[in-house]
Amino acid sequence: MSAIQARINDAVKDAMRAKDKDRLNTLRLATAEFKKVEVDERITLDDTRVIAILDKMIKQRKDSVQQFTAGGRNDLADKEQAEITVLTEFLPAALTEAELADLIKKAIADTGAEGMKDMGKVMAALKPQVQGRTDMGALSQKIKGLLG
Repeated sequence: MSAIQARINDAVKDAMRAKDKDRLNTLRLATAEFKKVEVDERITLDDTRVIAILDKMIKQRKDSVQQFTAGGRNDLADKEQAEITVLTEFLPAALTEAELADLIKKAIADTGAEGMKDMGKVMAALKPQVQGRTDMGALSQKIKGLLG
């Protein structure tokens, strides 16, 4: 079991003791998703994979918030936003703009990227380092700005 999974399991127990149903439901959704991947792929998750799963869950909820807000369902948007807050607690600390810029420049230099055709190489080099620590869409835009 990864360290992040252990922290989430401890948080589930704490939420049960505190009778915090909303937090408990969100944490149980995360543990169910971990179990699903473990069973489907017959693997034991490591922290990298757990972060990727949490990142995906947060992205889905952000999309839902946009759709609910556009549809005038602020009650559902607030619920999704609360789930994002709970899930974000278990991700590593976010990168600052300066740290992200340094990582991008280093990846461009390491891969020898010279133009937009090399964008995939740069993204592939950066993804393991920044997964769960920055928005991948924003990262993509920054790389395009430097390569384009």
